Amino acid sequence: MKGVKAKSPLRNALGALSPSLKQAFFFSLFVNVLILAPSAYMLEVYDRVVNSRSHKTLLMLTLLVVGVYALLEALEWIRRQVMHEAGIELDKGLRSQVFGAVFSARVLNLPAMGAQALRDLKVIREFLPSPALLAFVDAPLALLVLVLIFSMSPALGWFAVAGAIAQFSIGVVNERRIRGPLLAANRSAIGAQGYADGVIRNAQVIESMGMIGDIHKRWMSRQHEFLVQQAIASDHSGTNSALSKLVQSLLSSLLLGMGCWLTLKGELHGSGMIVASILGGRVLAPLVQIIGSWRQVENFMEAYSRLDGLLREFPLTEKGMELPEPKGLLSVEGVIAGAPRSPVQILKGITFRVAPGGSLAIVGPSASGKTTLARLLVGIWPAMQGKVRLDGNDIYLWDKEELGQYIGYLPQNVELFEGTIAENIARFGVPDTLKVKEACRMVGLDTFIEQLPGSYETQIGDDGSFLSGGERQRVALARAVYGMPKFVVLDEPNASLDEAGDVALLSTVRLLRAQGTTVIVVTHRLNILGAIEHMLVLVDGQVQRFGTCKEVLAAMQSPPAPSQPSNQQSPS
Repeated sequence: MKGVKAKSPLRNALGALSPSLKQAFFFSLFVNVLILAPSAYMLEVYDRVVNSRSHKTLLMLTLLVVGVYALLEALEWIRRQVMHEAGIELDKGLRSQVFGAVFSARVLNLPAMGAQALRDLKVIREFLPSPALLAFVDAPLALLVLVLIFSMSPALGWFAVAGAIAQFSIGVVNERRIRGPLLAANRSAIGAQGYADGVIRNAQVIESMGMIGDIHKRWMSRQHEFLVQQAIASDHSGTNSALSKLVQSLLSSLLLGMGCWLTLKGELHGSGMIVASILGGRVLAPLVQIIGSWRQVENFMEAYSRLDGLLREFPLTEKGMELPEPKGLLSVEGVIAGAPRSPVQILKGITFRVAPGGSLAIVGPSASGKTTLARLLVGIWPAMQGKVRLDGNDIYLWDKEELGQYIGYLPQNVELFEGTIAENIARFGVPDTLKVKEACRMVGLDTFIEQLPGSYETQIGDDGSFLSGGERQRVALARAVYGMPKFVVLDEPNASLDEAGDVALLSTVRLLRAQGTTVIVVTHRLNILGAIEHMLVLVDGQVQRFGTCKEVLAAMQSPPAPSQPSNQQSPS
């Protein structure tokens, strides 16, 4: 319902460009008049110069037509520039919103378009100054030319109307024939590009196990589907474009012949038949241009549809009232949740509470919902029912730009970014050298970094590719504790750590607790429990046990009680 009722930011942004369209239409009036100058020059040469044999008249007419050509090109450049500037304004107004919508979709693990949305914005921006759009602007002015033909002779006018109807019919047939294959080609191209991106991300796995042959065949099959559909669309487009140009040429010639016939009957002046032929060509010129550029028009319409749907689904959120700095009180209240847009419930009625400065280890078998719970705790996934609150405020609705400085999060799959170690740890804000070094000392990374040639300014490559798995995890851990946040969630923080790393992790958790930070650790390895106060056992999306680590471990070692365990709360 949200996507249906939401306003269209894209339509509003395009509507804001109406002054530019009006300017382009204004210049088009003069362009469509001046474009007849060569024909007028030809008529004047035949009527005046040939009969009068005046060199001076020929010179003046030639100078005049040269000036008109220069003015025509200047006006063409101006209207294209007007629409080019309109495209830039559209891009400026929407780029942040498009990026935010793509980011929001990716946070929710939705199959959004990713970079395709940014390419769609580029397609729309580049369509504005294109000949195809300018042909749409010229189309209404063709009616004025048609009125001129009618004023010369109704018979010629109706003949031109018949030609325009034939041209329009070709356009309708062209749209119907090309739309399906072109949409299929675009979808296949997006799918092939997405598959190729995934292959590139996993190049090392593919190379090590000799998978490249089969992977390449799969990509080629997707690429082949794209090429087949594109070829069908191109064939249809080429055929219809040729028919369109044929109708335009035939109409000009037939109008000339019909004008000659009317001249012989005495119903039309001698030069009128030439003028009618020229004007007839101008009536159909915008339609010919539109049909010839129909693939560009279809690409625009498809890009508009995708981007409009994305922006409606993820509208720009307004900033709420600024909230005070959190103290770290975590309350999970009857949470039922799953992956976004999935009806499958992963968490089923989770309730617990952790006091400010407290610590909690979340353990359980694989696929029990631990990572899902971690994502809810930091507010990146919504709950189907119930609330996750930090200091009494719904953490999912809390403005993340405001809250982010108080939150530390280490995801299960470590994600670093191209840049320096200091930039990654400082979350790509202006690095505070003292805080960066303190975070590195906390996680035991300072000695390693100081031995690097560039120290903290060392570039780590795309996704930290220049670092080992353990080093990447420690850098991500340093990023999570940078600035000593009030609330830290660590999802499998010791998955890639060696013994020294485990010791550093225990020390980090103790330091965070000593500073009053609330610490949540999702883990399979129980050696970290020495630094944790409370423990929650998650099984099949439900809280099986909750209490202090000693109580829970003792209960797990004792025979199971016949009664069903109930949810508990930690002491404040």
